[in-house]
Formats: sequence, C-alpha cells, structure tokens
Amino acid sequence: MRIKRTIPRSGITRRTRLIAVSSGLVAAAAIAIPNATAADTSTTFSAAELKSASGSVLKADIPGTAWAVDSKTNRVTVTVDSTVSQAEIAKIKEQAGSNADALTIKRTAGKFSKFIQGGDAIYASSWRCSLGFNVQDSSGNQYFLTAGHCTDGAGTWYSNSGRTQVIGSTAGSSFPGNDYGIVRYSGSVSRPGTANGVDITRAATPSVGTTVIRDGSTTGTHSGRVTALNATVNYGGGDVVGGLIQTTVCAEPGDSGGSLYGSNGTAYGLTSGGSGNCSSGGTTFFQPVTEALSAYGVSVY
Repeated sequence: MRIKRTIPRSGITRRTRLIAVSSGLVAAAAIAIPNATAADTSTTFSAAELKSASGSVLKADIPGTAWAVDSKTNRVTVTVDSTVSQAEIAKIKEQAGSNADALTIKRTAGKFSKFIQGGDAIYASSWRCSLGFNVQDSSGNQYFLTAGHCTDGAGTWYSNSGRTQVIGSTAGSSFPGNDYGIVRYSGSVSRPGTANGVDITRAATPSVGTTVIRDGSTTGTHSGRVTALNATVNYGGGDVVGGLIQTTVCAEPGDSGGSLYGSNGTAYGLTSGGSGNCSSGGTTFFQPVTEALSAYGVSVY
C-alpha cells in the first residue's frame, strides 16, 4: 500500500544538502518457501512461455509480489514478501496453468512498499523524499529527478522541513506503470552534478551482478548488487510498476527517489520501493534513470 506518511514538522533535523543520500544496501537472501517443490531445471521454456508466465503473475494481482525473467535459470523468479500467503501463491500458480513450472517462488523478509514518508531531505506539502540526480535540458534549464510516487500529487518542493525555502515545482510525473518525476528549480540553491560527492557524468543500464551504490536521505550510503532487470512489482492498491532494476540494496521510508549509481560516476536509477530495512536487509527496486532522461529530454551533468 502507499505510505506517504505525515509526521510532525517539529523535531526534524533540517537538511540543506540537496543530492539524495545514496544507499547501497546488502539485502537479506531470499528464503525458500517451506515444502515448496523444486522446479525441474532440465526443462527449457520458450520466450513466449516465459512471457505468459510473467503475465499470469500480473493477472493474479497479489500485492507484495515482484517478478522478473532469470535468463540463467530459464525461469520467472517470483519474489513474495511476508504478507503473501500460501493460498495466494497457489493462486499465482493456478493462474499460470500449464506454465506453472516456469515459476520459481522465493520469499523475502518484510513488506514491499514505496519508500516515502514525512520527514527530511526534499519536502512536498506533507511528505518527504530524496533527490535523485540533477539534470538539465538543451537550453540549460536545470531540474532534478526523483520518484514518480513522490511527485504524484506534489506541487511545490522545499529544502527544509518548515517548508519555507522553495527549491522548485513539479514539472512532470509518471506513476504507476513508471516511477519517475521531474522538478524544475526555481530557488537560488546549489545544484552540483554529484551524488554523495561522486561526479555523475553519464547514465546507463547496469547488468545483473553489477555492484551499485544508493544514496537516500533516511539511511545514507549503502552498496549492493543488481539481481534482475525488467522486474515488475505490485505494491497493492493498483500501484504496479514495471521495467525496474531489482537489487540486494536495503532502503527505508524517505529514501524514495534517491540515486542509484556506480563508483565510476554512472547514473543507474531512482529508488522506487522494496522490503526490509538497513538493519536486517531487504530487496529494493529502482526506476531506470535512462527512461526518465529520455522521457523529459534532459541529461545528467
């Protein structure tokens, strides 16, 4: 479910730094479901069968599920959070029908949710998120990218918890389906093209296994690795987002929109959501930044 949490504005540490603190995180390993029957890995499924199996998970519409095709195992790996019951898993398999053997079910701790709350970093009217990347268009106009579920319903953005220092207004938002948004700067504030001191010089899509760094205003900087591309996650309430980067990076509420990048200064993604926390680990999903850059005709600098 959506978790734009509102919290009292008093008692919040003012944050003047505008680059989202990256959080590369090592998530807890997926736990096999008890009594689950191992799939026959000798079976080869066609691209059409894998696509149909993926579609069946979407049709089952079970909140707390995420799925992606694993090219190494020739299966659709379905990750389920702690809220998904055995009966719901059975529903997914039933929906898959003859392609049920193409599904590998794994469980992860915690609950999938969008990482957003009232608090710190960049502030909307009643919630806060993390800034992802500073960008500019061909005319030199400057903006920043963040998560679409952050910009969804947001107008003016502020740099302080008291909502007195305006930094800009939402200029575009895409959520659900995608999870990216763009804010045009209007205030006189420093706009470096860095993430936690790393100069961001390009954008690309990482490969499975790539080591990545995440910055977020709640949990700071963490690192982890990419486990899947083109993943789809069902946050519940009709909020389904596809084409995501799945990682072992932990994150917590307020980290939404934060930057995912490499140590070589390559921008990869914007924090969408996931499960767990940065004490026990978890699974986190990121909107590929290349899609947002293309949609808005901007580039990192």
